Amino acid sequence: MPGRQEMPSTLERSPKGAQRTWMKAHDSAVDQYGEGERAHRVAYGALKHKYEKVGDHWERKEGGRKGPSDPQSARPRQQGGRSGEGVDESATREHLYGVARRLDIDGRSRMSKAELLDAIRKANRSETRAAR
Repeated sequence: MPGRQEMPSTLERSPKGAQRTWMKAHDSAVDQYGEGERAHRVAYGALKHKYEKVGDHWERKEGGRKGPSDPQSARPRQQGGRSGEGVDESATREHLYGVARRLDIDGRSRMSKAELLDAIRKANRSETRAAR
């Protein structure tokens, strides 16, 4: 299974369901497109429909909600868009505030939804770097 060898470290620290979703999508994409960046993009796209990145790992989305997390996941590949880096941009401000509290982000109570999204992305990158 190529997905097991290619699995990112953030997924190794994540629930089995997230690992399974990523591996199945990755392996299917490898069969269709070959190994490489495209297979990884497909796998992350599938992962972002059910999971969101919190710190250095992935967790199931709030309330089991499904769907794309960011503009890039919502569009066909040719149309592009920016990545939300695994943060669920369609989540409520209250949910994002709860994630920010778990990540111990200073000033979170005064932040807008957009500011919370940016702060969570920054904290996620920092925790992922530290976990490596």
